[in-house]
Amino acid sequence: MQNKPTIHTILSPSLLKLYNVSDSIVVIIDVFRATSTIATALFNGADKVIPVSSVEDCVTIGRNLNAITAGERDGKIIEGLQHGNSPAEYPRSFIENKTLVLTTTNGTKLLHMALDNGASEVITGSFPNISAVCDHLISLKKNVILGCSAWKDKFNMEDTLFAGAVISRIKEHFTVHCDSSMMAEDMYRLHKNDIYSFIRKTTHWHRLAAYGLESDLEYCVTEDVANVLPMYKNSALVRS
Repeated sequence: MQNKPTIHTILSPSLLKLYNVSDSIVVIIDVFRATSTIATALFNGADKVIPVSSVEDCVTIGRNLNAITAGERDGKIIEGLQHGNSPAEYPRSFIENKTLVLTTTNGTKLLHMALDNGASEVITGSFPNISAVCDHLISLKKNVILGCSAWKDKFNMEDTLFAGAVISRIKEHFTVHCDSSMMAEDMYRLHKNDIYSFIRKTTHWHRLAAYGLESDLEYCVTEDVANVLPMYKNSALVRS
């Protein structure tokens, strides 16, 4: 019988260096809010999303491509950019057939780290596109690294919760010999029936709710409301 591919979960970008990503699909997870926003923009017809690490690159690329520039640092829109990191800012009536250049505190950083370390494929995931992510991972039969963007390299619960949700759906197709993956699945199993209450305990909830973003955060843990698969190709995330 052929060995099953493996799943590992990294709880912080600072742990990525401990893993060989060259033979793995890396799923970038930044539930609050980058990967939820990316899925939403593409679901609503965006041509592509270009993730960049720096504000300067965001401004320059946006100007060169006549694209929409967006980003946040510490939950706030960056001065000089047009829009923020809220999924609600990207309805079809606004984003369809447009290019979005996005820089965020944590998610875009981890994405570029995965690429720099030679990941064989990079996709992005959050609850709004969980089914597309899981179907893709099952179909490819390759090793998977679930990469939690965390918060400034510190563990956070919401990204780990999503990793656990993915594992609970696909584990029969994989070998899971990874304590962080087992912990993530246990967290999800314990709280899957009260997710809206559970996320109110997270530090990121308190950080972003202070800016009136409660409805954003609830959307970000709602399954399959933007069920597309963002895949990194030719320097941009596009619908697979």
